[in-house]
Amino acid sequence: MNPSPIRREDVTGLVLAGGRGSRMGGVDKGLQDLGGRPLALVALERLRPQVAQLLVNANRNAQAYAAMGVPVVADTVGDHAGPLAGMLAGLQQCSTPWLATVPCDTPGFPQDLVARLAEAAAREDAQVAMAATREPGPDPGGVQRQPVFCLIRTALRDSLEAFVAGGGRKIDRWTAQQRCVEVVFDDAQAFFNANTPQELRAIQPPG
Repeated sequence: MNPSPIRREDVTGLVLAGGRGSRMGGVDKGLQDLGGRPLALVALERLRPQVAQLLVNANRNAQAYAAMGVPVVADTVGDHAGPLAGMLAGLQQCSTPWLATVPCDTPGFPQDLVARLAEAAAREDAQVAMAATREPGPDPGGVQRQPVFCLIRTALRDSLEAFVAGGGRKIDRWTAQQRCVEVVFDDAQAFFNANTPQELRAIQPPG
């Protein structure tokens, strides 16, 4: 029996912008400028064609994020518990069967990200599909997980709530408890993230 495909209309996209931005000097990373637009808005616009609905996870400057035209969801667990808390906030508000997550600081992520994650999840009957990259170097077969780039079945909300309530913070520890498939992308540079002011300057468009 062929698996049922996961369609674009089955997926809500979530941009994760709820972190402390510690390595960026404590600024709200999603609002930092990239070519005249906030990083989070760049990510939202890149994700928009890939999904049916959009959300942004933010824990400060809610009005600035709301001005981007999508619903803003804040962490429901305190003390900036990391991207897993943002994923949980998205699952708690998601009205589609699947949630796709991307961070705000990786503006060049693949334009076929969701489609490839969805194809693998459907093919493998997985509950989570996670991106990974093939790393250059002496071991060309080396693969690096990219755990914030995930497609998650919304029905896992209760599982994630329990994991976070129990103090869990590591994405891959939670996904290891689920049926998870990794999807390898050859272009590791597409997943370059700007964690510091220097890295943000490095990806600014010329001009």
